[in-house]
Amino acid sequence: MLTPKRTKHRKVQKGRRLKRDFESRGVSLEYGQFGVCSLENKRINSRQIESARRVLLRFIRKGGKIWIRVFPDKPITKRPPEKRMGGGKGDVDHYAFQVKPGRIIFELDGISESDAMTALKQVGYKLPFKTKIIKR
Repeated sequence: MLTPKRTKHRKVQKGRRLKRDFESRGVSLEYGQFGVCSLENKRINSRQIESARRVLLRFIRKGGKIWIRVFPDKPITKRPPEKRMGGGKGDVDHYAFQVKPGRIIFELDGISESDAMTALKQVGYKLPFKTKIIKR
């Protein structure tokens, strides 16, 4: 699964969650003909990216190419269950990427439009936010 090789800081602060914050980078198709775009502000972790990537691989087989446009580099910490308050911040549990509306998550090319639409629709079911399929 996707994890950074090394980070500057082991743990990071949570940050603000803005409801109407739109993405300014990564909003247009750069590599492929088809893509899946987010419509909500959520976090996507490395497991969800991996499961969506496997769905795409099943559909394209050897005919197409996939580009993953996000990388989970934000460490998310978690404290053990039934642990009392105090004692500092918990250990790093997993890594996530903060997705804003308009961000392209996956791009794909080299397969027919009908196959691409069904593949990206299946990918939308694996992701924790509403998505939209876009094409060039």
